[in-house]
Amino acid sequence: MAWFSLLSLAAKTGVHVYQNRQYQKRLMSDAARLHAEKMAQGKIEFSGKVLEAQDKGFKDEIVLFIIIMPIILIAWSAFSGDPAAHEKLDLFFYYFNSLPTWFVWLTVGIFGSIYGLKPGLDMFKKK
Repeated sequence: MAWFSLLSLAAKTGVHVYQNRQYQKRLMSDAARLHAEKMAQGKIEFSGKVLEAQDKGFKDEIVLFIIIMPIILIAWSAFSGDPAAHEKLDLFFYYFNSLPTWFVWLTVGIFGSIYGLKPGLDMFKKK
């Protein structure tokens, strides 16, 4: 009988804790809703992730420049008519192709995290 009363007490305590957590979630949800309504009405200044996202600096532009640089070099090599430029470009891509796999994956991960891209795994498999 004593065990049964202890189990009953533990169950009541567990139910009480669960109800309190659900009540707290409802209150937090109501507070977030009221805050959003005040922002929409213009009573308080908007504060959120949109304003924080504006202060990124030049990181994305630098990465974009790094991505575009080989395309610019290829175009210059093709349209300049200089055979030495074409040979140097072939040498560059030869060296670039011999980089370790971990470095290639690190580079892909960095670009993917900056631009939010999820490149396909089959795109970078060795042939």
